[in-house]
Amino acid sequence: MRLATWNVNSVKARLPRLLAWLDETKPDVVCLQETKCRADLFPAAEVEELGYATAAHGDGRWNGVAVLSRVGIEDVSNGFPGEPAYAGEAGAEGEDEQMELNEPVLLAPEARAVGATCGGVRVWSLYAPNGRTPESAHYAYKLAWFAALRDALADELAAGAPLVACGDYNVAPTDEDVWDPAVFVGSTHVTPPERQALADLRALGLHDVVPTIEKGPHPYTYWDYRAGAFHKNMGMRIDLFYANEDVAGRVASAYVDREARKGKGPSDHAPIVVDIG
Repeated sequence: MRLATWNVNSVKARLPRLLAWLDETKPDVVCLQETKCRADLFPAAEVEELGYATAAHGDGRWNGVAVLSRVGIEDVSNGFPGEPAYAGEAGAEGEDEQMELNEPVLLAPEARAVGATCGGVRVWSLYAPNGRTPESAHYAYKLAWFAALRDALADELAAGAPLVACGDYNVAPTDEDVWDPAVFVGSTHVTPPERQALADLRALGLHDVVPTIEKGPHPYTYWDYRAGAFHKNMGMRIDLFYANEDVAGRVASAYVDREARKGKGPSDHAPIVVDIG
């Protein structure tokens, strides 16, 4: 089975590239993040022409996730039990622009997780909160989201089925996973609590399936659009493929598809492709 994960940074803006990539790469299951698309407006008909069924979860704003499968799709879960909502101040992501600044608000859980069973494998497409700055309410929300995810995955793993939890985690696991650790001092994505959140997930029995290095010393998955970051390989490994032993022990190959980051109008992330026997 060929599995993949890709933050497409707007599925509609990237649709021609996505369809061409699906046709060429032929993954059996694809997890998408940052679709920026309402679930009912997801281009399911277009991917269906290539043989994929769709489970999409999105509200049309900055987030949104989906699972595409050509090996069946069952037991769809939009979000996970205990998933927190962002509670902060107006003026932040997803809040009503007409609210007065600093008015306390409580939102419904964002569209950041969708799970489905595909070909006998339980698959989760995850888009972790960014966190903005360590001093912000978004950072506290990010850590709360990870804590709830840990509890939800613990329950899922207890079922004993093959399981994959992949996507844009918005955390670089180690200093080796950013192009220059000095640049990120004081920033999110690299703080000890965020990295501990990843360690807590691995402690459940999840394995970090690290892609093969194809260019430079590290298999980065994200490069900023600015300052020629991709061409200079100023990247980060924040898209992760976590799998339980049942899946991780059968991995035949894993790679970052850097070609998908090239050309006109790419996402700022590249897909990870994992083949399991």
